[in-house]
Amino acid sequence: MNTHLSRLVAVLATLVALIAAPGLTAPAQAADEWKPPANLVQPLGEVWNHVESTYPDLYGFRNYGWDQVMANRGSINYCVRWESDAPVSVSLRDRIHTALKKQFAKWAAAMVDDGKGTNAWPYTTVPVNIVGWAVKNRSTLQWTDNSVDVYAGNLDGGGAPQCAPDCGRFFHQDGTYPKCPGGAARHYDQSLWLTKGFQGGAGGDWGQRVGQEYFTGALDQEDIHIYLHEVGHTFGLDDFYDWTPTGQCCFLMNAGTASRITEFDTWMLRDFWRHLKSRYGY
Repeated sequence: MNTHLSRLVAVLATLVALIAAPGLTAPAQAADEWKPPANLVQPLGEVWNHVESTYPDLYGFRNYGWDQVMANRGSINYCVRWESDAPVSVSLRDRIHTALKKQFAKWAAAMVDDGKGTNAWPYTTVPVNIVGWAVKNRSTLQWTDNSVDVYAGNLDGGGAPQCAPDCGRFFHQDGTYPKCPGGAARHYDQSLWLTKGFQGGAGGDWGQRVGQEYFTGALDQEDIHIYLHEVGHTFGLDDFYDWTPTGQCCFLMNAGTASRITEFDTWMLRDFWRHLKSRYGY
């Protein structure tokens, strides 16, 4: 009887060890909801191979848009940097806020299938909060309410207005803001940097920069495509200036070839999440 019991204990111990073995985690990976269209499998693989071979700290970097959304438990805070002397009325301010929320939501929607987040993505929407405006001169802003924090005369090294660095995630990537006047709730993860006369765009973990005239002139457009392209960079997506994935020609991240988020952009975004999600326990 004791012999049989000993054998049973040994068998159970072996099973437990097999389940817990570090090298046997494939079943968890097999459960990934990764089912891109067949014609996109090869180009998506090419894109990820390129990313892995060219990004200097792909897996070590901790301030992608993904990190920001997860740190906020599903939302993003913005600061608007108004690098222009054009006056901003209450109406223009509110239209900029509305357009910003609508455009950012397009990338958030790309992570949703049949009403749920794809491949364990935990959010079906990612609300955007605009918590601050930065200007050189307070008189540029033609409102007196306190709906957002106003930073006047707070300039960066290049002379451009910025919201308080004490409140910026770019400057505090540990997610703590002990010197932010409004506390953590008034911190900003990204900046919408609107610069008079600026051509093209720029984007990264700090936010997006486009021309002030371009953005305000596109407020009623369905897709503000330069801004959308730059948000793609915030979430880690690459440019395609010197190569094109097999079978693909026209997609948003291939600048100048599309004016909206395409199917290929959507699946590149999902692929980035697929490779990063384990850092958040998914």
